[in-house]
Amino acid sequence: MILEICANSYQSAMNAEKAGAHKIELCSELSVGGVTPSYGLLKKVMHSISIPVQVLIRPRSGDFSYSNAEFEIMKENILQCKALGCAGIVSGVLHENNTIDIERTRELIKLSNPMSFTYHRAFDEVSKPKESLLKLIEIGVDRLLSSGLQEKASDGIELLIELRKTAQNKLTILPGSGINLENCMLFKNAGFTEIHTSASREIKGNSHSYFGKTSQTVSDIQAIKNIIESIG
Repeated sequence: MILEICANSYQSAMNAEKAGAHKIELCSELSVGGVTPSYGLLKKVMHSISIPVQVLIRPRSGDFSYSNAEFEIMKENILQCKALGCAGIVSGVLHENNTIDIERTRELIKLSNPMSFTYHRAFDEVSKPKESLLKLIEIGVDRLLSSGLQEKASDGIELLIELRKTAQNKLTILPGSGINLENCMLFKNAGFTEIHTSASREIKGNSHSYFGKTSQTVSDIQAIKNIIESIG
């Protein structure tokens, strides 16, 4: 079973490789669901680790319906990832009514080629998941990162299983959100081939801040090792 670590920093990326993770999704600011990492972070990670790097392309927090300017920024970031030799792109676009924006998503997939394309958890906002999945298959999405429309993937596992059966191996269903040592075997036993988690811990630091008290986290080497040992 493949373990993908959602790495929110250079240190998290280094920890993921050191612990034996199979690949990472690189992003920043996990506290808001993740946004595109800076070019400097991406370049340093690409020069420092050897496992495949998937990159989150999300220009801001909030919803997944983007302005023309934001969409152009997303495309420029994809080109930078391609130039650096990244393994894949993780992204997705919705209409304001939370249906899949097929036209824009197709454009991102085409631009990402030959990198793989994972449609991210924007999918968990849709109201018709099976119909949406078939559309993603039709336009060439390689993987779907989803929690089964629930806050935690363990609560959405029944839908995730249904989606995997519907996909018929035409794309990979990648469960993510709240996966840890205690529940990782739930997904292996259900027949999934990959799981996605940050396996993170809070960094204890100065509690005083001028800009709020959002905790800083880092992917934990031992937690990753424990999950890998469990899923074998």
